[in-house]
Amino acid sequence: MRIIYIATALLYLQQSHSFVPPMPLTLQHTILFNQNSYASAGSAKVNMDKYNIPLSQSVEQWTAVLQAKTSMQQEGIFLQPKNDKELFVDTLSFSVKREGGLGLLLTELAGRADGVGITIVEEVLDGGNSKGVGIMPGDSIVALAVSRDLGGGIDAQEEKISVSTECLAYDATIEAITSLPAPISSDEEVVLTIKRLRRQPKVNIKLQYPPYLEEPDVNIELFAGENLRRAMLTRGIKLNDKLAERFDSGGMGDCGSDGTCATCVVAVTNGIELLSPMKEQEGQILKNKPRWRMACKAVVGYGMAEGNMTIQVSPRQWEA
Repeated sequence: MRIIYIATALLYLQQSHSFVPPMPLTLQHTILFNQNSYASAGSAKVNMDKYNIPLSQSVEQWTAVLQAKTSMQQEGIFLQPKNDKELFVDTLSFSVKREGGLGLLLTELAGRADGVGITIVEEVLDGGNSKGVGIMPGDSIVALAVSRDLGGGIDAQEEKISVSTECLAYDATIEAITSLPAPISSDEEVVLTIKRLRRQPKVNIKLQYPPYLEEPDVNIELFAGENLRRAMLTRGIKLNDKLAERFDSGGMGDCGSDGTCATCVVAVTNGIELLSPMKEQEGQILKNKPRWRMACKAVVGYGMAEGNMTIQVSPRQWEA
């Protein structure tokens, strides 16, 4: 465990947690608010910090995986959680003043002779520039960038200098960080991109069947971003409403999630705000049923929210 302070091009290392910085530090910093979109769950509507996990759990869960090149991602070694069902990796950026250093204690979880490894923040030090910015123990710094105005009046250009530190061992991380040029002004900032482990938001759903079936309520747990119909079917929930009417040109059976056959319609009696908003076609079909939703078109935990829902399966049969 070593404390790093980066001031100009100098690196200060200590073996203990007590450290006197080389000069008084200011707490001026800028938080770059992250408008992350979480796939099907959309942009966060809640404070994502509620899903942070403790340092001890991060230490146990961080791992590195080799990723082949795909249309969505470059080839390389990337950080992931060991339990990727209940945890996910969030990417955040923070802007921190350079003068006086970052004020972070870094520790290596794993490292190889070729420089590959996992290095995380163990502590954000009191009085350091990173204090209060939003960086927290368990985060892993994956990139740093400095932008500078090269001048030139109307045709001014900006120079951006960046380094990547994802999946580097401690010494390789320090080497990458200190490769950045010394600050040219007292107010120059560095943008730190970090990866953070967070728990997946959960939605607890009570499913109720029409009374005449005399079936007990069923409780299921879904993660934010799951499609309601798909999640229910994989858990053995019956969705084929025999009283459903098709709203397209006709046909037999279900429409394969096209949102036209309505065999998967459910009535949401509690927690409807936890579902993704209706789109135009669904809204037109169900305009007289404000509590009804097509399960094939609904995503639970929209906006990364969690909570409780009560859903009635086959709502037409409740009215029959």
